Amino acid sequence: MTRAYIVCGGPGAGKTVYGKKLAERIGAAFLDIDLSTERLVRLALELTGHDPADRDSSFFKEHFRDPVYEQLFDIARDNLRHIDVVIAGPFTKELKDPEWCERLTARLGSTVEIHYVSCAPEIRRQRMVKRGNPRDDAKLRDWDMYIRYYDEEPPCCSYVLVDSSKLT
Repeated sequence: MTRAYIVCGGPGAGKTVYGKKLAERIGAAFLDIDLSTERLVRLALELTGHDPADRDSSFFKEHFRDPVYEQLFDIARDNLRHIDVVIAGPFTKELKDPEWCERLTARLGSTVEIHYVSCAPEIRRQRMVKRGNPRDDAKLRDWDMYIRYYDEEPPCCSYVLVDSSKLT
């Protein structure tokens, strides 16, 4: 049976770097939430008169968040018929659900293993400044609010803790 590795954590925690390294090490497909849906989300936000870099407003969360995650899981499920898959995304809301892993296992038809990527807030801030992604601008402008929203509370389900402090 194939396995889905969910690589999660806050923005700047190192999910993409760790997820790519994990996928390479185990010979799995790698699916990043942003890369998988970014072009369509940006276009849809522009066409509706919203900031294409927005990922934090109530409008984005109400209209885009769930479909973005659903699309990512659809792509993963299709690939899991053939190969292990590493899926990288924040999964902020899902991590607060103690039964999420079991429901995701049933949905994907595959074993699911959660890898929670974490590091100090200052390291996340430095990474976001360095990468210069417009999606991070609002977070960096209101750092205290960002830290409260992504409170680094570990998942309610079982997980592998990944200290990403030294990832590059």
